[in-house]
Amino acid sequence: MDASAGGGGNSLPTTGADGSKRRVCYFYDAEVGNYYYGQGHPMKPHRIRMTHALLGRYGLLDQMQVLRPHPARDRDLCRFHADDYVAFLRSVTPETQQDQIRALKRFNVGEDCPVFDGLYSFCQTYAGGSVGGAVKLNHGHDIAINWAGGLHHAKKCEASGFCYVNDIVLAILELLKYHQRVLYVDIDIHHGDGVEEAFYTTDRVMTVSFHKFGDYFPGTGDIRDVGHSKGKYYSLNVPLDDGIDDESYQSLFKPIMGKVMEVFNPGAVVLQCGADSLSGDRLGCFNLSIKGHAECVRFMRSFNVPLLLLGGGGYTIRNVARCWCYETGVALGHELTDKMPANEYYEYFGPDYTLHVAPSNMENKNTRHQLDDIRSKLLDNLSKLRHSPSVQFQERPPETELPEQDEDKENPDERRDADSDVEMNDAKPLEDSGRLLFLLVSSTLM
Repeated sequence: MDASAGGGGNSLPTTGADGSKRRVCYFYDAEVGNYYYGQGHPMKPHRIRMTHALLGRYGLLDQMQVLRPHPARDRDLCRFHADDYVAFLRSVTPETQQDQIRALKRFNVGEDCPVFDGLYSFCQTYAGGSVGGAVKLNHGHDIAINWAGGLHHAKKCEASGFCYVNDIVLAILELLKYHQRVLYVDIDIHHGDGVEEAFYTTDRVMTVSFHKFGDYFPGTGDIRDVGHSKGKYYSLNVPLDDGIDDESYQSLFKPIMGKVMEVFNPGAVVLQCGADSLSGDRLGCFNLSIKGHAECVRFMRSFNVPLLLLGGGGYTIRNVARCWCYETGVALGHELTDKMPANEYYEYFGPDYTLHVAPSNMENKNTRHQLDDIRSKLLDNLSKLRHSPSVQFQERPPETELPEQDEDKENPDERRDADSDVEMNDAKPLEDSGRLLFLLVSSTLM
């Protein structure tokens, strides 16, 4: 594929045209694979552990700074979520949930979003990884990865679509402390509704979601939904039909994202890499190959803008692990061999034991005319934006203190407190960068 299609960036090796090696950090908590949504539930955190095992066997862990996320605290979660909702998540257990029927209904916790052992710790862990990744990007890293994050459906006051805490919104709020504009891109098969809703009325965050639309959860993401007030045209929705393949997907992704990068000029990018858009997903209906999915990562990486890579959906877990392993390689500039090395979960990947899986022969219901029409409408919306919106800043919110555990540095004598493992470099907060949470929460986070 031509990575420069649509006027965007070129796919770069580890050492890009800027002459600098990409500094990549990766967040992982060994306990994350133990959380269990329940029998028959399609969301399986075990896929994160499978991904990590593959990264180790491919030798990628040695190429990154590996960090254990510091659990997000109540006050970190409450920067977006309502206090009573966070208090509920902290207190509810499988044993006590029957005593809280009204609260379960109020907060939409139940069948899709069940109460399970360690629920709040799970939320703290995946949110801590995403916010920690944002802190790292704010202080000099080029790419941060948290495959446990990307839970894009969670709302301010309720769970939704297997998501309880919206780690993405929290990470974006952290990035906004240092960057005037942050871009959010979502390639999960489901619309990134929770993130879009959070920033629907601001021009400081642009959200772009590529998703299945039409009688499909969550039912939002119409091409006509473009944002409101100051945020008008800062929400882009790319509605797609069943069976979209690599070529059709990239015929939209590259020209649209190339124009977004030109017009919006973000200081940081958050890319939600939901793997349920892959061919053969248990809940999905797209036909992307792993290389086609990863081409989105490669393309966004090519702009040399600080990049936060997050997980998301993905319910055929052997393919999720394949995908996120390969995309970690893309982030590092390493092309991985297709023959899979022996690993703890080798039996999951039979009978071929390869990293890549061929897409199916399913029908692509996205016609050339439909794709051309979508691309034309969205490029027209982008033409209505003035380049690089100006932003008024006041005082900067306090720094989030998330002391991640560096897996490579277990000696406590080598560690300092708070952001000790963050190298400050030349990163400076925005001048007078304005009571950010008050301004955003009061006008945006409805």
